[in-house]
Amino acid sequence: MATSTAIRQKLARLRGGGKVRVLDLFSGCGGLSLGFHAVGCEIVAAVEHDPDAAKSHGLNFHAGSPVHMEPRDISSTPPANLTKALGLGHHSLAFDVVIGGPPCQAFARVGRSKLREVADHPEAFRHDPRARLYIEYLDYVEECAPLAVLMENVPDVLNHGGHNIAEEISEVLESRGYRCGYTLLNAARYGVPQMRERMFLIAYRKELQQTVEFPKPTHWVDLPAGYEGSRAVALKLLSRDLFSESGHYVPAPDAGRNLKPAVTAKQAIGDLPTIYARKLLADGLLTRGARRFNVPIAFNRPRSISRYAEEMRSWPGFPAKAALYDHVIRYLPRDYELFSRLRPGDQYPQAYQCALKMFEEKLAQLRKKKAAPESGTAAWNRLRDSIVPPYDPDKFPNKWRKMEEDWPARTLMAHLGKDSYSHIHYDSDQARTISVREAARLQSFPDGFVFSGTMNPAFRQIGNAVPPLLAKRLAEMLVSRMRAGVAAKEATNELAEAVG
Repeated sequence: MATSTAIRQKLARLRGGGKVRVLDLFSGCGGLSLGFHAVGCEIVAAVEHDPDAAKSHGLNFHAGSPVHMEPRDISSTPPANLTKALGLGHHSLAFDVVIGGPPCQAFARVGRSKLREVADHPEAFRHDPRARLYIEYLDYVEECAPLAVLMENVPDVLNHGGHNIAEEISEVLESRGYRCGYTLLNAARYGVPQMRERMFLIAYRKELQQTVEFPKPTHWVDLPAGYEGSRAVALKLLSRDLFSESGHYVPAPDAGRNLKPAVTAKQAIGDLPTIYARKLLADGLLTRGARRFNVPIAFNRPRSISRYAEEMRSWPGFPAKAALYDHVIRYLPRDYELFSRLRPGDQYPQAYQCALKMFEEKLAQLRKKKAAPESGTAAWNRLRDSIVPPYDPDKFPNKWRKMEEDWPARTLMAHLGKDSYSHIHYDSDQARTISVREAARLQSFPDGFVFSGTMNPAFRQIGNAVPPLLAKRLAEMLVSRMRAGVAAKEATNELAEAVG
Protein backbone atom coordinates (compact mmCIF):
# COMPACT_ATOMS: atom_id res chain seq x y z
CA MET A 1 0.00 0.00 0.00
CA ALA A 2 1.32 3.47 -0.88
CA THR A 3 2.51 5.54 2.07
CA SER A 4 0.32 8.48 1.10
CA THR A 5 -2.77 6.28 1.11
CA ALA A 6 -1.91 4.82 4.51
CA ILE A 7 -1.32 8.29 5.96
CA ARG A 8 -4.69 9.54 4.66
CA GLN A 9 -6.50 6.57 6.19
CA LYS A 10 -4.80 7.05 9.55
CA LEU A 11 -5.64 10.75 9.61
CA ALA A 12 -9.26 9.93 8.79
CA ARG A 13 -9.46 7.34 11.55
CA LEU A 14 -8.08 9.75 14.15
CA ARG A 15 -10.47 12.47 12.94
CA GLY A 16 -13.23 10.01 13.66
CA GLY A 17 -12.12 9.72 17.28
CA GLY A 18 -10.04 6.57 17.05
CA LYS A 19 -7.42 5.79 19.71
CA VAL A 20 -3.77 6.38 18.92
CA ARG A 21 -2.24 2.94 18.26
CA VAL A 22 1.35 2.36 19.39
CA LEU A 23 4.06 -0.09 18.33
CA ASP A 24 6.96 -0.38 20.79
CA LEU A 25 10.23 -1.63 19.24
CA PHE A 26 13.01 -2.82 21.56
CA SER A 27 10.25 -2.47 24.13
CA GLY A 28 11.87 -4.13 27.12
CA CYS A 29 9.26 -4.63 29.80
CA GLY A 30 7.41 -1.51 28.68
CA GLY A 31 8.54 1.77 30.26
CA LEU A 32 7.70 3.79 27.16
CA SER A 33 4.55 1.77 26.56
CA LEU A 34 3.36 2.53 30.07
CA GLY A 35 3.69 6.27 29.47
CA PHE A 36 1.64 6.11 26.27
CA HIS A 37 -0.90 3.80 27.87
CA ALA A 38 -1.34 6.37 30.66
CA VAL A 39 -2.47 9.04 28.19
CA GLY A 40 -5.08 6.82 26.55
CA CYS A 41 -3.15 5.21 23.72
CA GLU A 42 -3.62 1.59 22.70
CA ILE A 43 -0.43 -0.45 22.97
CA VAL A 44 -1.06 -2.61 19.95
CA ALA A 45 2.21 -4.54 19.70
CA ALA A 46 5.80 -4.79 20.89
CA VAL A 47 8.99 -6.36 19.61
CA GLU A 48 11.46 -7.51 22.28
CA HIS A 49 13.96 -10.37 22.07
CA ASP A 50 14.58 -10.89 25.81
CA PRO A 51 12.15 -13.61 27.00
CA ASP A 52 11.56 -12.19 30.49
CA ALA A 53 11.06 -8.63 29.24
CA ALA A 54 8.75 -9.79 26.43
CA LYS A 55 6.71 -11.78 28.94
CA SER A 56 6.48 -8.77 31.26
CA HIS A 57 5.20 -6.62 28.40
CA GLY A 58 2.59 -9.17 27.43
CA LEU A 59 1.47 -9.67 31.04
CA ASN A 60 0.98 -5.97 31.66
CA PHE A 61 -0.45 -4.75 28.38
CA HIS A 62 -2.16 -7.82 26.89
CA ALA A 63 -3.45 -9.73 29.92
CA GLY A 64 -0.88 -12.48 29.45
CA SER A 65 -1.82 -13.33 25.87
CA PRO A 66 0.70 -15.98 24.73
CA VAL A 67 1.18 -14.42 21.31
CA HIS A 68 2.00 -11.06 22.89
CA MET A 69 4.41 -12.59 25.42
CA GLU A 70 6.45 -14.25 22.69
CA PRO A 71 10.01 -12.89 22.37
CA ARG A 72 10.81 -11.61 18.89
CA ASP A 73 14.07 -10.68 17.21
CA ILE A 74 13.48 -7.61 15.09
CA SER A 75 16.09 -8.81 12.59
CA SER A 76 13.98 -11.87 11.75
CA THR A 77 10.54 -10.30 12.28
CA PRO A 78 9.59 -7.95 9.43
CA PRO A 79 6.49 -5.79 9.96
CA ALA A 80 4.29 -7.95 7.74
CA ASN A 81 5.10 -11.05 9.81
CA LEU A 82 4.45 -9.22 13.06
CA THR A 83 1.03 -7.91 12.10
CA LYS A 84 0.06 -11.27 10.61
CA ALA A 85 1.01 -13.11 13.83
CA LEU A 86 -1.01 -10.64 15.90
CA GLY A 87 -3.97 -10.42 13.54
CA LEU A 88 -3.57 -6.67 12.96
CA GLY A 89 -4.15 -6.49 9.23
CA HIS A 90 -1.82 -4.71 6.83
CA HIS A 91 1.28 -3.39 8.57
CA SER A 92 1.10 0.02 6.89
CA LEU A 93 -2.29 0.66 8.57
CA ALA A 94 -1.73 -0.99 11.96
CA PHE A 95 0.18 1.71 13.88
CA ASP A 96 -0.06 5.45 14.33
CA VAL A 97 3.08 5.85 16.47
CA VAL A 98 6.33 3.88 16.61
CA ILE A 99 8.39 4.21 19.80
CA GLY A 100 11.55 2.54 21.10
CA GLY A 101 15.26 2.76 21.75
CA PRO A 102 17.48 0.76 19.38
CA PRO A 103 21.09 0.17 20.49
CA CYS A 104 23.57 2.78 19.29
CA GLN A 105 26.83 0.80 19.33
CA ALA A 106 26.53 -0.02 15.65
CA PHE A 107 27.58 3.38 14.39
CA ALA A 108 30.86 4.03 16.19
CA ARG A 109 32.67 4.48 12.86
CA VAL A 110 29.85 5.17 10.44
CA GLY A 111 29.65 8.62 8.90
CA ARG A 112 26.58 10.64 8.01
CA SER A 113 27.05 10.13 4.27
CA LYS A 114 26.95 6.36 4.77
CA LEU A 115 23.94 6.51 7.02
CA ARG A 116 22.06 8.49 4.36
CA GLU A 117 22.50 5.47 2.08
CA VAL A 118 20.19 3.51 4.38
CA ALA A 119 17.19 5.35 2.95
CA ASP A 120 17.77 4.14 -0.59
CA HIS A 121 20.35 1.38 -0.30
CA PRO A 122 19.86 -0.51 2.98
CA GLU A 123 21.87 -3.48 1.71
CA ALA A 124 24.96 -1.26 1.89
CA PHE A 125 24.78 -1.56 5.67
CA ARG A 126 23.72 -5.15 6.08
CA HIS A 127 27.28 -6.45 5.89
CA ASP A 128 27.87 -4.75 9.25
CA PRO A 129 25.97 -6.69 11.95
CA ARG A 130 26.41 -3.82 14.41
CA ALA A 131 24.29 -1.59 12.21
CA ARG A 132 21.50 -4.06 11.67
CA LEU A 133 19.23 -3.11 14.57
CA TYR A 134 19.09 0.55 13.65
CA ILE A 135 18.43 -0.44 10.05
CA GLU A 136 15.53 -2.63 11.16
CA TYR A 137 14.12 0.22 13.24
CA LEU A 138 14.27 2.59 10.25
CA ASP A 139 12.79 -0.11 8.02
CA TYR A 140 9.86 -0.48 10.42
CA VAL A 141 9.23 3.26 10.29
CA GLU A 142 9.34 3.24 6.50
CA GLU A 143 7.07 0.22 6.09
CA CYS A 144 4.60 1.05 8.87
CA ALA A 145 4.32 4.75 7.96
CA PRO A 146 3.52 6.03 11.47
CA LEU A 147 2.27 9.56 11.95
CA ALA A 148 4.87 10.06 14.69
CA VAL A 149 8.05 8.48 16.03
CA LEU A 150 9.66 8.64 19.48
CA MET A 151 13.20 7.33 19.90
CA GLU A 152 15.21 7.11 23.14
CA ASN A 153 18.91 6.52 23.68
CA VAL A 154 21.92 7.34 25.84
CA PRO A 155 23.42 10.85 25.63
CA ASP A 156 26.51 9.44 23.90
CA VAL A 157 24.43 8.97 20.78
CA LEU A 158 25.07 12.69 20.16
CA ASN A 159 28.80 12.08 20.11
CA HIS A 160 29.45 8.43 19.33
CA GLY A 161 32.84 7.75 17.82
CA GLY A 162 32.93 11.33 16.60
CA HIS A 163 29.49 11.19 15.00
CA ASN A 164 26.15 12.66 16.03
CA ILE A 165 23.95 9.65 15.40
CA ALA A 166 20.78 11.50 16.43
CA GLU A 167 21.42 14.07 13.71
CA GLU A 168 22.13 11.38 11.16
CA ILE A 169 18.94 9.51 12.05
CA SER A 170 17.00 12.78 11.79
CA GLU A 171 18.31 13.28 8.27
CA VAL A 172 17.18 9.82 7.23
CA LEU A 173 13.71 10.33 8.73
CA GLU A 174 13.42 13.76 7.14
CA SER A 175 14.19 12.24 3.75
CA ARG A 176 11.27 9.87 4.39
CA GLY A 177 8.73 12.58 5.05
CA TYR A 178 9.17 13.53 8.71
CA ARG A 179 9.97 16.67 10.68
CA CYS A 180 12.45 15.81 13.42
CA GLY A 181 13.98 17.18 16.58
CA TYR A 182 16.00 15.73 19.45
CA THR A 183 17.29 16.86 22.83
CA LEU A 184 18.64 15.68 26.20
CA LEU A 185 16.23 15.38 29.13
CA ASN A 186 16.90 14.49 32.75
CA ALA A 187 14.20 12.37 34.37
CA ALA A 188 14.53 14.08 37.77
CA ARG A 189 13.18 17.27 36.20
CA TYR A 190 9.96 15.46 35.27
CA GLY A 191 9.01 14.02 38.64
CA VAL A 192 11.12 10.85 38.53
CA PRO A 193 13.19 10.31 41.71
CA GLN A 194 16.28 9.51 39.66
CA MET A 195 18.85 11.68 37.87
CA ARG A 196 18.75 9.83 34.57
CA GLU A 197 19.92 11.66 31.45
CA ARG A 198 18.77 10.42 28.05
CA MET A 199 18.42 11.57 24.44
CA PHE A 200 14.92 11.72 23.00
CA LEU A 201 14.07 12.18 19.32
CA ILE A 202 10.58 13.01 18.08
CA ALA A 203 9.46 12.97 14.46
CA TYR A 204 6.08 13.91 12.94
CA ARG A 205 4.83 13.23 9.45
CA LYS A 206 5.06 16.43 7.40
CA GLU A 207 1.33 16.16 6.71
CA LEU A 208 0.71 17.05 10.36
CA GLN A 209 2.66 20.31 9.91
CA GLN A 210 3.96 20.22 13.49
CA THR A 211 7.28 21.47 14.81
CA VAL A 212 9.07 19.42 17.44
CA GLU A 213 9.03 20.66 21.02
CA PHE A 214 9.63 18.85 24.30
CA PRO A 215 7.63 18.97 27.54
CA LYS A 216 8.48 21.63 30.09
CA PRO A 217 10.09 20.40 33.31
CA THR A 218 7.93 20.10 36.40
CA HIS A 219 10.73 19.85 39.00
CA TRP A 220 14.09 21.40 39.73
CA VAL A 221 17.35 19.74 40.74
CA ASP A 222 20.98 20.84 40.62
CA LEU A 223 22.68 18.03 38.73
CA PRO A 224 26.01 16.76 40.10
CA ALA A 225 29.20 17.58 38.21
CA GLY A 226 29.36 14.14 36.60
CA TYR A 227 26.01 14.61 34.90
CA GLU A 228 26.82 18.10 33.68
CA GLY A 229 30.17 16.81 32.40
CA SER A 230 28.53 13.96 30.49
CA ARG A 231 26.07 16.38 28.94
CA ALA A 232 28.91 18.67 27.87
CA VAL A 233 30.72 15.77 26.18
CA ALA A 234 27.53 14.70 24.41
CA LEU A 235 26.92 18.22 23.13
CA LYS A 236 30.52 18.77 22.05
CA LEU A 237 29.82 18.05 18.39
CA LEU A 238 26.98 20.53 18.39
CA SER A 239 29.29 23.22 19.69
CA ARG A 240 31.57 22.53 16.72
CA ASP A 241 28.60 23.28 14.47
CA LEU A 242 29.26 20.19 12.38
CA PHE A 243 25.60 19.81 11.52
CA SER A 244 24.60 23.37 10.75
CA GLU A 245 23.01 22.32 7.45
CA SER A 246 19.93 20.92 9.15
CA GLY A 247 20.24 21.56 12.86
CA HIS A 248 17.66 19.17 14.30
CA TYR A 249 18.86 19.65 17.88
CA VAL A 250 16.29 21.37 20.12
CA PRO A 251 17.60 22.94 23.36
CA ALA A 252 16.01 21.32 26.40
CA PRO A 253 13.22 23.39 27.95
CA ASP A 254 14.39 25.56 30.82
CA ALA A 255 14.04 24.09 34.30
CA GLY A 256 13.80 27.20 36.46
CA ARG A 257 14.53 27.19 40.16
CA ASN A 258 10.98 28.36 40.82
CA LEU A 259 9.75 24.81 40.16
CA LYS A 260 9.08 22.41 43.02
CA PRO A 261 12.10 20.40 44.17
CA ALA A 262 12.84 17.01 42.66
CA VAL A 263 11.29 13.93 44.24
CA THR A 264 13.69 12.42 46.77
CA ALA A 265 14.63 8.82 47.42
CA LYS A 266 12.77 8.84 50.73
CA GLN A 267 9.62 10.25 49.12
CA ALA A 268 9.90 7.50 46.53
CA ILE A 269 10.47 4.42 48.69
CA GLY A 270 10.02 5.48 52.32
CA ASP A 271 6.52 4.02 52.58
CA LEU A 272 7.56 0.53 51.45
CA PRO A 273 7.86 -2.25 54.05
CA THR A 274 11.16 -2.29 55.94
CA ILE A 275 13.66 -5.10 55.34
CA TYR A 276 16.22 -5.43 58.13
CA ALA A 277 18.90 -7.44 56.36
CA ARG A 278 21.06 -8.23 59.41
CA LYS A 279 18.10 -9.55 61.39
CA LEU A 280 16.88 -11.69 58.49
CA LEU A 281 20.39 -13.07 58.11
CA ALA A 282 20.69 -13.86 61.83
CA ASP A 283 17.29 -15.56 61.82
CA GLY A 284 18.22 -17.70 58.83
CA LEU A 285 15.55 -16.07 56.65
CA LEU A 286 17.98 -14.60 54.14
CA THR A 287 19.97 -17.22 52.27
CA ARG A 288 21.87 -17.70 49.04
CA GLY A 289 19.88 -18.61 45.93
CA ALA A 290 17.53 -17.22 43.32
CA ARG A 291 15.05 -14.63 44.54
CA ARG A 292 11.65 -15.67 43.27
CA PHE A 293 8.54 -13.52 43.55
CA ASN A 294 6.47 -16.01 45.54
CA VAL A 295 6.52 -14.67 49.10
CA PRO A 296 3.98 -11.94 49.87
CA ILE A 297 4.94 -8.99 52.07
CA ALA A 298 2.04 -7.07 53.56
CA PHE A 299 1.64 -3.69 51.91
CA ASN A 300 0.15 -1.42 54.54
CA ARG A 301 -0.43 2.31 54.33
CA PRO A 302 1.68 4.33 56.81
CA ARG A 303 0.28 7.41 58.52
CA SER A 304 1.89 9.77 56.03
CA ILE A 305 2.66 9.07 52.40
CA SER A 306 4.23 11.30 49.75
CA ARG A 307 2.32 12.43 46.70
CA TYR A 308 4.75 10.45 44.59
CA ALA A 309 4.17 7.24 46.55
CA GLU A 310 0.43 7.80 46.26
CA GLU A 311 0.79 8.12 42.50
CA MET A 312 2.73 4.87 42.32
CA ARG A 313 0.08 3.09 44.42
CA SER A 314 -2.87 4.38 42.41
CA TRP A 315 -1.65 4.55 38.78
CA PRO A 316 -4.70 3.96 36.55
CA GLY A 317 -4.76 0.39 35.35
CA PHE A 318 -1.89 -0.64 37.63
CA PRO A 319 -3.06 -0.10 41.24
CA ALA A 320 -1.14 -1.54 44.18
CA LYS A 321 -2.27 -4.88 45.53
CA ALA A 322 -2.61 -5.92 49.16
CA ALA A 323 0.85 -7.50 49.17
CA LEU A 324 4.20 -7.06 47.43
CA TYR A 325 5.88 -10.08 45.85
CA ASP A 326 9.00 -8.47 44.38
CA HIS A 327 10.29 -6.63 47.46
CA VAL A 328 13.40 -8.85 47.53
CA ILE A 329 17.09 -8.04 48.02
CA ARG A 330 20.49 -9.49 47.21
CA TYR A 331 22.26 -11.87 49.57
CA LEU A 332 25.39 -9.95 50.66
CA PRO A 333 26.30 -11.23 54.15
CA ARG A 334 29.82 -9.77 54.12
CA ASP A 335 28.56 -6.24 53.60
CA TYR A 336 25.44 -5.62 55.68
CA GLU A 337 27.37 -4.37 58.70
CA LEU A 338 29.52 -2.21 56.45
CA PHE A 339 26.42 -0.72 54.83
CA SER A 340 25.15 0.30 58.26
CA ARG A 341 28.31 2.32 58.93
CA LEU A 342 28.44 4.25 55.68
CA ARG A 343 27.26 7.82 55.55
CA PRO A 344 24.84 9.10 52.89
CA GLY A 345 26.78 9.87 49.73
CA ASP A 346 29.73 7.63 50.64
CA GLN A 347 31.22 5.79 47.68
CA TYR A 348 33.66 2.90 47.37
CA PRO A 349 36.83 4.61 48.66
CA GLN A 350 34.99 5.52 51.88
CA ALA A 351 33.48 2.04 52.08
CA TYR A 352 36.90 0.45 51.63
CA GLN A 353 38.46 2.54 54.39
CA CYS A 354 35.52 1.75 56.66
CA ALA A 355 35.95 -1.96 55.98
CA LEU A 356 39.66 -1.78 56.81
CA LYS A 357 38.74 -0.15 60.12
CA MET A 358 36.21 -2.93 60.80
CA PHE A 359 38.92 -5.52 60.07
CA GLU A 360 41.29 -3.87 62.54
CA GLU A 361 38.52 -3.80 65.14
CA LYS A 362 37.94 -7.51 64.63
CA LEU A 363 41.66 -8.24 64.99
CA ALA A 364 41.76 -6.21 68.21
CA GLN A 365 38.86 -8.23 69.63
CA LEU A 366 40.60 -11.49 68.74
CA ARG A 367 43.92 -10.29 70.22
CA LYS A 368 42.18 -9.72 73.56
CA LYS A 369 41.12 -13.35 73.41
CA LYS A 370 44.57 -14.33 72.15
CA ALA A 371 42.89 -15.80 69.09
CA ALA A 372 44.06 -13.38 66.40
CA PRO A 373 45.62 -15.02 63.32
CA GLU A 374 49.19 -14.15 62.31
CA SER A 375 49.49 -11.46 59.66
CA GLY A 376 49.82 -12.89 56.15
CA THR A 377 48.64 -16.40 57.07
CA ALA A 378 45.75 -18.15 55.31
CA ALA A 379 43.57 -17.58 58.39
CA TRP A 380 44.43 -13.87 58.40
CA ASN A 381 43.55 -13.61 54.70
CA ARG A 382 40.27 -15.47 55.22
CA LEU A 383 39.31 -13.12 58.03
CA ARG A 384 40.20 -10.06 55.96
CA ASP A 385 38.24 -11.35 52.96
CA SER A 386 35.19 -11.88 55.18
CA ILE A 387 35.14 -8.16 55.99
CA VAL A 388 37.01 -6.17 53.31
CA PRO A 389 35.76 -6.04 49.69
CA PRO A 390 38.41 -7.10 47.15
CA TYR A 391 38.24 -4.16 44.72
CA ASP A 392 40.96 -1.54 44.30
CA PRO A 393 39.45 1.77 45.50
CA ASP A 394 41.55 3.71 42.99
CA LYS A 395 40.15 1.72 40.06
CA PHE A 396 36.52 1.52 41.22
CA PRO A 397 35.73 4.83 42.94
CA ASN A 398 32.07 4.82 41.85
CA LYS A 399 31.34 1.13 42.33
CA TRP A 400 29.48 1.76 45.58
CA ARG A 401 27.22 4.57 46.68
CA LYS A 402 24.94 5.00 49.67
CA MET A 403 21.89 6.95 48.62
CA GLU A 404 20.90 10.22 50.25
CA GLU A 405 17.32 10.20 51.52
CA ASP A 406 16.76 13.86 50.62
CA TRP A 407 18.06 13.64 47.05
CA PRO A 408 17.00 11.78 43.90
CA ALA A 409 18.83 8.52 43.23
CA ARG A 410 21.65 8.25 40.73
CA THR A 411 21.05 6.47 37.41
CA LEU A 412 19.84 2.87 37.72
CA MET A 413 21.85 0.54 35.51
CA ALA A 414 20.82 -2.70 33.79
CA HIS A 415 23.39 -4.73 35.76
CA LEU A 416 21.82 -3.74 39.08
CA GLY A 417 20.97 -7.36 39.89
CA LYS A 418 24.61 -8.44 39.75
CA ASP A 419 26.07 -5.26 41.19
CA SER A 420 23.53 -3.32 43.24
CA TYR A 421 26.17 -1.58 45.36
CA SER A 422 25.51 1.60 43.36
CA HIS A 423 22.21 1.93 45.26
CA ILE A 424 22.71 1.15 48.95
CA HIS A 425 19.61 2.01 50.97
CA TYR A 426 19.88 5.30 52.85
CA ASP A 427 18.45 3.72 56.03
CA SER A 428 21.43 2.43 58.03
CA ASP A 429 19.18 0.25 60.19
CA GLN A 430 18.01 -1.70 57.14
CA ALA A 431 21.65 -1.91 55.99
CA ARG A 432 21.19 -3.35 52.51
CA THR A 433 20.99 -2.60 48.81
CA ILE A 434 17.64 -1.68 47.29
CA SER A 435 14.98 -4.25 46.48
CA VAL A 436 13.42 -4.92 43.08
CA ARG A 437 10.29 -2.98 44.04
CA GLU A 438 12.36 -0.08 45.33
CA ALA A 439 14.26 0.01 42.02
CA ALA A 440 10.90 0.02 40.24
CA ARG A 441 9.75 2.95 42.38
CA LEU A 442 12.95 4.90 41.64
CA GLN A 443 12.31 4.27 37.94
CA SER A 444 8.63 5.35 38.39
CA PHE A 445 7.03 1.98 37.64
CA PRO A 446 3.67 1.78 39.45
CA ASP A 447 3.20 -0.79 42.18
CA GLY A 448 0.73 -2.80 40.12
CA PHE A 449 3.25 -3.40 37.32
CA VAL A 450 4.42 -7.03 37.21
CA PHE A 451 7.95 -8.14 36.31
CA SER A 452 8.47 -11.59 34.87
CA GLY A 453 11.29 -13.83 36.04
CA THR A 454 13.39 -13.74 39.18
CA MET A 455 15.34 -10.93 40.86
CA ASN A 456 18.22 -10.45 38.40
CA PRO A 457 16.07 -10.42 35.23
CA ALA A 458 13.69 -7.98 36.93
CA PHE A 459 16.54 -5.64 37.88
CA ARG A 460 17.77 -5.78 34.28
CA GLN A 461 14.33 -4.93 32.91
CA ILE A 462 13.99 -1.98 35.28
CA GLY A 463 17.48 -0.63 34.58
CA ASN A 464 16.96 -0.82 30.80
CA ALA A 465 13.58 0.92 30.85
CA VAL A 466 12.60 4.48 30.11
CA PRO A 467 11.07 5.92 33.32
CA PRO A 468 7.31 5.64 32.75
CA LEU A 469 6.60 9.03 34.34
CA LEU A 470 8.95 10.75 31.88
CA ALA A 471 7.47 8.64 29.08
CA LYS A 472 4.04 9.90 30.13
CA ARG A 473 5.15 13.54 29.86
CA LEU A 474 6.55 12.89 26.39
CA ALA A 475 3.43 11.00 25.33
CA GLU A 476 1.19 13.87 26.45
CA MET A 477 3.18 16.28 24.30
CA LEU A 478 3.40 13.98 21.27
CA VAL A 479 -0.26 12.92 21.25
CA SER A 480 -1.42 16.49 21.79
CA ARG A 481 0.62 17.64 18.81
CA MET A 482 -0.66 14.78 16.70
CA ARG A 483 -4.27 15.64 17.53
CA ALA A 484 -3.61 19.31 16.78
CA GLY A 485 -2.11 18.34 13.43
CA VAL A 486 -5.07 16.14 12.56
CA ALA A 487 -7.51 18.93 13.48
CA ALA A 488 -5.57 21.48 11.45
CA LYS A 489 -5.47 19.13 8.48
CA GLU A 490 -9.24 18.65 8.71
CA ALA A 491 -9.83 22.41 8.86
CA THR A 492 -7.59 22.94 5.82
CA ASN A 493 -9.45 20.27 3.85
CA GLU A 494 -12.81 21.77 4.76
CA LEU A 495 -11.63 25.21 3.69
CA ALA A 496 -10.34 23.82 0.41
CA GLU A 497 -13.67 22.09 -0.22
CA ALA A 498 -15.60 25.29 0.57
CA VAL A 499 -13.43 27.36 -1.76
CA GLY A 500 -13.66 24.69 -4.41
